[in-house]
Amino acid sequence: MVKRVAVILSGCGVYDGTEIHEASAVLVHLSRAGAEVQMFAPDGDQMHVVNHCVGKPTEEKRNILQESARIARGNVTDLAKLDVSAFDAAIIPGGFGVAKNLSDWAVKNKSCTVQPHLEKIIKDFHKAGKPLGMCCISPVLAAKLLPGCELTVGQDKECEKWPFAGTAGALKEMGCKHVNKNVDEAHVDVKNKLVTTSAFMCNAPFHQVFDGIGVMVQETLKLA
Repeated sequence: MVKRVAVILSGCGVYDGTEIHEASAVLVHLSRAGAEVQMFAPDGDQMHVVNHCVGKPTEEKRNILQESARIARGNVTDLAKLDVSAFDAAIIPGGFGVAKNLSDWAVKNKSCTVQPHLEKIIKDFHKAGKPLGMCCISPVLAAKLLPGCELTVGQDKECEKWPFAGTAGALKEMGCKHVNKNVDEAHVDVKNKLVTTSAFMCNAPFHQVFDGIGVMVQETLKLA
């Protein structure tokens, strides 16, 4: 049977939305697997807009749904309309939009809250025994909403290759089990049906990030 997968976006661009290459990798691997995909994003203002040339915020405002439509080639639906019963799995690519638009992790870290519609969606998928795939920074959403879950954001010792390894420590402090994995690997929490991979949490070549996301997609579909 064809697996139906909801892909949840958070804007367009690594510093204030969805990481475009991660989203593209997710969509390519889902397409190759023959999955039926529908994309969603919240209809609301981004936390802020970042000039990606210089990495600094600007004064303009942008809408998360409208920006996500750039990745979705226009075919994106308001997150508030996502019906969990219509899907076999959900996947959330990373990018700072996860920490700024889908949650306030960027500001509050371990004390963050998750966007209300998304919180209900993640909990409903989990309650229904349907798998969740997350990459890069998006596993922080699972850490917040699925107490005691197992996940990976890559490695837990900071170095040039792993500049964001401190995130693993924060997740451990939240009561999660962090499992060290290489960029081309994923971790499967069978009990919680949660599949995670580090993606651009690692300073790695694009093809290795792409391969790791492929493992995450494959393992998520296996659980669906």
